[in-house]
Amino acid sequence: MNPKKLAILFLLVCLTLSTAASAAEKPNVILIYSDDQGTLDAGCYGSDDILTPNIDKLAKTGVRFTQMYAPSAICSASRAGLLTGRIPVRAGVPANVSSHRGNSGMPAEQVTIAEMLKDAGYATAHVGKWHLGYNKETMPNAQGFDYSYGHLGGCIDNYSHFFYWVPPNQHDLWRNGKEIWETGKYFPTRCAEETNEFITRNKEKPFFVYLALNVPHYPLQAKEEWRKKYLEIEPKKVNLLKEIDPEVWKKYYKDQRSVRSMYAAFISSMDDEIGKVVDHLEKLKLRDNTIVIFQSDHGHSQESRTFWGGGYTGVYRGAKACLFEGGIRVPSIVSCPGIIPEDKVRGQMVHGNDWLPTIAAFTGAKLPKVKLDGKNIKEVILKDAPSPHKTLYWSLGGQWSVRDGDWKLLGGIRDTSNKLPVTAKDKKLFLVNLAEDPGETKNLAEKNPDQVKKMLEIKKEWEQK
Repeated sequence: MNPKKLAILFLLVCLTLSTAASAAEKPNVILIYSDDQGTLDAGCYGSDDILTPNIDKLAKTGVRFTQMYAPSAICSASRAGLLTGRIPVRAGVPANVSSHRGNSGMPAEQVTIAEMLKDAGYATAHVGKWHLGYNKETMPNAQGFDYSYGHLGGCIDNYSHFFYWVPPNQHDLWRNGKEIWETGKYFPTRCAEETNEFITRNKEKPFFVYLALNVPHYPLQAKEEWRKKYLEIEPKKVNLLKEIDPEVWKKYYKDQRSVRSMYAAFISSMDDEIGKVVDHLEKLKLRDNTIVIFQSDHGHSQESRTFWGGGYTGVYRGAKACLFEGGIRVPSIVSCPGIIPEDKVRGQMVHGNDWLPTIAAFTGAKLPKVKLDGKNIKEVILKDAPSPHKTLYWSLGGQWSVRDGDWKLLGGIRDTSNKLPVTAKDKKLFLVNLAEDPGETKNLAEKNPDQVKKMLEIKKEWEQK
């Protein structure tokens, strides 16, 4: 062969091998988002009456956060913040979006983690709950996902796959924008199966899966084996808005020990499915090169549809739909044995917006050319570095909250956990120091006017960014 042609051929082979090696080195990413899971509701967070061996294993083989904050205390807004790296109001989803067909959601111009990683050569999939839009422009396939399987509204019955909660009742199960029917199949299990099938199809190239499990969101439909198991376990932790009359409970729910047992059985059912996905990664020898992130979207529900409770927050006040700690401080773990330290705990103040820039840092993907509120926490994870956040901000309806180090200021407050009464003075401005009062029991606003003034300025700055 002509020496010149041989040299060109050699260069092409080297370039191909280099590209293949580069692709192989890019870590896969699986982002598991649970739904309405309380602040401490996993064994590794101290809830010894809930069995979560697979979530606990992730913590043992990775980094567990104790001060991770959700982008919001409700579903759609939290998911928008997670996927865009922007506070929900900037992501165009300050509240929940409609669960009915034809309605829009997160604006199409928002750039998601999926779009960012797709540009970096990743295969991308959404599996599970969406709740960010129900028309063609705002469904998952229009937001960077090559593949999508799941429901588009806020919740479904896990066997019929119907949305029953706000009329009209409607079937809600879709694959790549087309309605499908799988009546009788247990949705959380189908999510694990779909995830594993996607991983198998894409195992030769880097992949990203957003596995948005709809558990333990109502309806509380645990697997039968876990329902029976929790009949043998006396729940130790109870956190109810109101107690249900014992006689009523015996009459209508005689096959359940308590609300806590129903809730716990559903979380253990979810834990099974998480275990199936991690086991599949190990089977394919992908575990050491796959970053697995597990996090709840916000605090536990105390709505009537969950029998007013079931979740546990320990000392923390609040639940879903409020900005006290129990509404926004969430369980969060990241694990990748080949990259991330094992069995470590991080207490730094971090935020769900941080995952987009952090995933970019781990994968080499280019950040979107938009204003991001999230910060790269790669060094927090790897080296226990200080938090990149000095301040944080949330808004939800008429509620808002600001963090400034250990200080937290709330306005327009509500306490969905009903742990303590809320006075008119509290509603106006409520100041706490979380280092001294993690339960947010005492309003220090009147005694610390300078700190209040400073934090009102921080709020203003966030809202003007």
